[in-house]
Amino acid sequence: MRYSTAPAADLALERAFATPASQRQDGKYRNAAPRHKLGWVKTMKLMATFLFNKPAHTVPSKPIPVHALSRAQLLAAPDHSLFRLGHSTMLLKLNGNFWLTDPVFSERASPVQWAGPKRFHQPPISIADLPPIKGVILSHDHYDHLDHAAILELAAKTEHFVTPLGVGDTLIEWGVPAAKVRQMDWWQSTSIAGVTLVATPSQHFSGRSLLDGNKTLWASWVIQERDLNVFFSGDSGYFDGFRTIGEQYGPFDVTLLETGAYDKQWPDIHMQPEETLQAHLDLKGNWLLPVHNGTFDLGLHIWHEPFDRIVALAAKRGVAIATPEMGETVNLRQPDPGRKWWLTVVEQETAQ
Repeated sequence: MRYSTAPAADLALERAFATPASQRQDGKYRNAAPRHKLGWVKTMKLMATFLFNKPAHTVPSKPIPVHALSRAQLLAAPDHSLFRLGHSTMLLKLNGNFWLTDPVFSERASPVQWAGPKRFHQPPISIADLPPIKGVILSHDHYDHLDHAAILELAAKTEHFVTPLGVGDTLIEWGVPAAKVRQMDWWQSTSIAGVTLVATPSQHFSGRSLLDGNKTLWASWVIQERDLNVFFSGDSGYFDGFRTIGEQYGPFDVTLLETGAYDKQWPDIHMQPEETLQAHLDLKGNWLLPVHNGTFDLGLHIWHEPFDRIVALAAKRGVAIATPEMGETVNLRQPDPGRKWWLTVVEQETAQ
C-alpha cells in the first residue's frame, strides 16, 4: 500500500484540514473553503428552469446499452474486477469479496418514486441476485447516492457499511444494525478483509430535506487492496484537496471521478470535465473512469455531453480513459478504453 510514512507529512495533513470538533460548527459540517451560495432569488429561478424550461436532450430518447449480470458471472469473475451498475454505483471484487459504492437501485433518485429524476436504464443486476456484499462504501446522503430502499434490501446481505460521520446514524435510524456501521471523519481509515479504506475530503454538501442541510459529512474514498490503489470521488467540486490526496496516497491505478450534473451556476459542488481531468492529474492517476453520468438527469446539459467532453480532453492530454457500458467488466489492473457506446445511442436518436 502506498502510504506516506513521513511524520512531517502526517502532521501537515492534520493541520491542513480541520479536526472533527472544528469541522462541525453549530451542528453543521463545512468545507475546508467556504462554498458559493446561489441565494434565494437565483435558487427559485433555477428551480423554475428545472421544472418548466429544461433544455432538450437531457434525457436519451433511445435505450442505453446494458450488460445483464448474473450472480454466477460475478462469483466467477477474477479479483480486481469492477462492474459499473449506473451513476456512481460500482461493484468491485477485491480479495475475493464484493464491495459497492453509493448503491442506488431505485427507479428515481428522489424522496418519492412517483416524481423526480428517473433512470435512463435498469440496473444490470438486482439486489436480490447480488452475491453477499462485504461492504458498502457511501460518500454522502443525497438521493442519487444514498437510496433508502436499496439500503434496506442490502442490509441483510451486507457485512459492513462504511460512511462519513453522521451518514451512519441515518442508516441506523433506518434499521441497519449499528454493529455493521463504521463512521469516519476525513483522513481516518479502517481495514476490512484485506481492504483499507481512507475517508478523504471532498467539496460538496449534504442533506435530504429542507431541514437537515449539512448535518452529515461528505467524503471521497481511497480504496486499497494489496498494491491496488483506487480513488472514488463521490461528489465534489474541484479544490486543492485533490492535490493533497494525491501527494499522500497516490499514485492511483484508477480514479473513479464524477463528470456529470455540472453547471456554471454551481461551480464548487460538481466539476466541469476540464476540472475532472485536472483532479485526475492532481491525484496522480493512471486510468480515469468517469462516473456520475449516464443514469439520471440531474443537470442542464445534454445527457451525453459529459462523455463527449471528458473523452476529448483525455485524448488531448494523453490521459488513459475507460468508458465501460453499464454492466461491462473492467479489469482494474489493466482497464480497456471501451467503445464510445453513447455515440451509437446518439446516432439512433438522430435517425428517428
